[in-house]
Amino acid sequence: MKQFSKRPRLTNFSYRGTFAYSITVNTDYRKNYFSDYYNVELVLPILEQSSRKFQFQVCMYCFMPDHLHLLLKGETHDADLKKFVRIFKQRSGYIFKQKKKCKLWQPSFYDHVVREEEDLLEVARYIILNPVRRGLVDNYKDYPFSGSQVWDIDKL
Repeated sequence: MKQFSKRPRLTNFSYRGTFAYSITVNTDYRKNYFSDYYNVELVLPILEQSSRKFQFQVCMYCFMPDHLHLLLKGETHDADLKKFVRIFKQRSGYIFKQKKKCKLWQPSFYDHVVREEEDLLEVARYIILNPVRRGLVDNYKDYPFSGSQVWDIDKL
């Protein structure tokens, strides 16, 4: 399977500030690392620490077996998405390599800047329904690797 080293970013956009983003980060060669509770438990605290440090709300996360979906919202004008993703991947990848002796992440990430007219809850619902669409569970509430720092996902 081919891996891509770079993903295009918007050329005239700084990726800083109080914007919302839908992010997808793939595991190395799309390996099913996040089918395992232990691996999710290694990465989730680093996501929480990084989001606080870089001033992002994690509106929604969903660890699919071979990738991670995030819905993020900058809390301040200094919130820097590219720096947040870089440091989060670096820290989580380091811990993962120490524990599992293999690389966690594919280079780069996919992003979508959520436009003002788009409803964050709709994007969150789309993310949280990924395990249902993939046939992993019948009800998103039964999927153990999704959550939010902002909303009660049982009420979405």
